[in-house]
Amino acid sequence: MNNLVICEKNMAARRIAYILSEGRVKQSRVGGVPCYTFENGDRWWVIGLRGHIIKLDYPREYNRWDAISPLKLVDVDPVKKISNKSIAEALKKLAGEADRVIVATDYDREGELIGVEGLNILDGSFHTQRAKFSSLMPYEIRQAFDRPTQVDYNLSASAEARQIIDLAWGATLTRFISLASKQLGRDFLSVGRVQTPTLALIVSREKEIGAFTPTPYWLLQASMRHGEHEFTALHARGKFWKKEEAEAIYQKIRDASEGTVLSYKREEKEEFPPAPFNTTSFLREASRYGFTAASAMRTAESLYMRGYISYPRTDNTVYPPGMNMDGILDKLAGSFGPEVHRVRSKRRSHPTRGKTMSKDHPPIHPVGEADGKKLNKQEWRIYDLIVRRFLATLTENARAAVSTAEIDVQGETFEAEGYEMLEENWRAIYEYYPQAERWLQLEEGATVSVEDLKKVKKQTQPPKRYQQGSLLAEMEKHNLGTKSTRHDIIEKLYHRRYIKGKNIRPTLTGVAVTEALERSADRITKPDMTAELEREMNEIAEGNKALEDVVTESRKLLREALQALERRKEVIGTVIREAMAKQRFMGKCNKCGSDLNVITSRRGKRFVGCSNFPRCQNSYPLPQRGIVVFDDEYCDHCGAPIVTTITKRKWKKCVNPECPGNK
Repeated sequence: MNNLVICEKNMAARRIAYILSEGRVKQSRVGGVPCYTFENGDRWWVIGLRGHIIKLDYPREYNRWDAISPLKLVDVDPVKKISNKSIAEALKKLAGEADRVIVATDYDREGELIGVEGLNILDGSFHTQRAKFSSLMPYEIRQAFDRPTQVDYNLSASAEARQIIDLAWGATLTRFISLASKQLGRDFLSVGRVQTPTLALIVSREKEIGAFTPTPYWLLQASMRHGEHEFTALHARGKFWKKEEAEAIYQKIRDASEGTVLSYKREEKEEFPPAPFNTTSFLREASRYGFTAASAMRTAESLYMRGYISYPRTDNTVYPPGMNMDGILDKLAGSFGPEVHRVRSKRRSHPTRGKTMSKDHPPIHPVGEADGKKLNKQEWRIYDLIVRRFLATLTENARAAVSTAEIDVQGETFEAEGYEMLEENWRAIYEYYPQAERWLQLEEGATVSVEDLKKVKKQTQPPKRYQQGSLLAEMEKHNLGTKSTRHDIIEKLYHRRYIKGKNIRPTLTGVAVTEALERSADRITKPDMTAELEREMNEIAEGNKALEDVVTESRKLLREALQALERRKEVIGTVIREAMAKQRFMGKCNKCGSDLNVITSRRGKRFVGCSNFPRCQNSYPLPQRGIVVFDDEYCDHCGAPIVTTITKRKWKKCVNPECPGNK
């Protein structure tokens, strides 16, 4: 039998061919496209795509933004175009000789659609099958090809519905907002079905912070000693909202030198390990340690393709029955010997489990041993995080002692808390949850010395700004996007200069776009509608709804939103243009004192130029890629503005290339 295997990427094709052939594979090229061949009684060709080879777009005649009204786009059916003709031709040539075509793309919605796109461009009388796997390990790949299933056309239809809907919402609303603000070319503004309500969450949080009025309060804090040990205690009332009340008690006991223990309790408690990683919890954890969500996912995908971890796009937080834990521990024993030994000596009867159980892919876990010398620093950090999380889920609960004490100081009660680790168990492996110990071992009736007493003024704090991890969790809570798309949405918001900073803040443009949409068609900015469409796409995947029906309903909602926006087009455009003008501000000119602004040349190059041109010709070059942010900082050496540039990494420097500070 002649078999053609369609994989999602070339790297996966090479590895799958190597496994199926037991290393006896030959690489060739078909029309310049890498292809892997071998024989084992049957003849095999394995080829990798480059993701989607079919692109959805509007017919050419609708591509003139200034000539076609966004409303006209709503009911236009997109056309399918082959985006990589060389791969398409190679597929067709190989399929002409195939008796069987096996789809071996990633098993999720996007992967199913990518495989179906490949099938749809082929002609022939071949038999079609599907190989499902969650890692590129030899055992799982062989099992997937020994027990192939059928292609899930409902699953691919749900992904195609998302493509059609997202294209319609993105293209029409982006075209409207860019035309209204006269912001075309490279600097066009974008609006999206998921992107916009996500941005609205960030803007709403920023408004909460801006409207927050801090309230002062006071604490009475005592430093105490018992024997050789010091500890801290707070007045039992906690926060004093009236200064005079705190002051009265402070004056009463300020000269106290000792206190008496009224009560002391100490109890042991067990601390459960965390649940296995799904995509959201993994990205949240990675973001706590310096990774952007997008960079963490790219790194995880690379580790998956090289056979080190399982598929990193999953909702599942429950390991499937029969998962070979001992086999994985054997593989990890080389690089993580002490940790594996601890697991085996402190193995829990059942691994921890989270709240979500699905049947597509297991939680993210290691499947092969990685050599630290073959991974770069970022790859090793992600691999180490995933390995330690997996090992922690197999290890016994930690044990700690928690103690509390009430201490009388001249008739006023103070409270102290202690924490002591008794058995680290999983905590010794998963070092990402540090817990500081606080000594507190007392007995009722004991006398303690009061070393110091302070009246501390504090104030209530506004809500915290989102970081990427907490924003991912909020998106999941509101059903905005999917496990596979949320990190890309956040990256796009940065790229479009709608948000900035590790502690995420909306830019002036981000606020202006959100407010303009809220005033005219607020439904676009709410998560409810997007969440409803997500549920309907799930219905398509389950075979309960047709693609055409969901797309029709979406077009109706989009048409209503656009009609509302068109009625306020001029106002929307003015508000956004004013905000963008402020956002382009890059400080004051150190030559003449006028404003410096980001300017785009006729050739599309951006630079910093003086608004007093041509009288003042002061200008500075800018990087042509990435986000540039000015935060009111000026160089101590030359007085020029200091900007932060964000691409794959982030750096801050003076815009003046001749500045001695840059050298």
